[in-house]
Amino acid sequence: MTPVNDEAPAATAAIRPDDRAASALRFTTELIAWVATPWALIGAGFSWVLAVASVLVLIGLPTFLSTPGDKNQVIVAVPGWATILLVLLQLVAAVLASWLAWPVWAAVAVSALAAVTVFTERKRWGWLRVRDASGR
Repeated sequence: MTPVNDEAPAATAAIRPDDRAASALRFTTELIAWVATPWALIGAGFSWVLAVASVLVLIGLPTFLSTPGDKNQVIVAVPGWATILLVLLQLVAAVLASWLAWPVWAAVAVSALAAVTVFTERKRWGWLRVRDASGR
């Protein structure tokens, strides 16, 4: 007879899921957002200052705000839902900016990449949803 371990689900939930493939897709989409967003803003006639500010927001917010346990170094701890929103910001910026700045074939490719990224992020987002700013 196998003993029942009531603590197993809680212990498993505390371990961050392996998301190497999702991380690569997420980072690729972030890079696209960092390039396409200022490109779209400048192309639409907005100022260089706004274009630079968009990059600072897209790079700066995820650098300073993170959920404990999701990154090795946390500067400002935020709950998991905030990290999920930051990823969604990057994905939306990449998709919208690519449609505004690039040819249709490129925008379709970016949109497909973002959709695949959302799909691969599901396990991490499930783990993040239950995390608070203290890492629990």
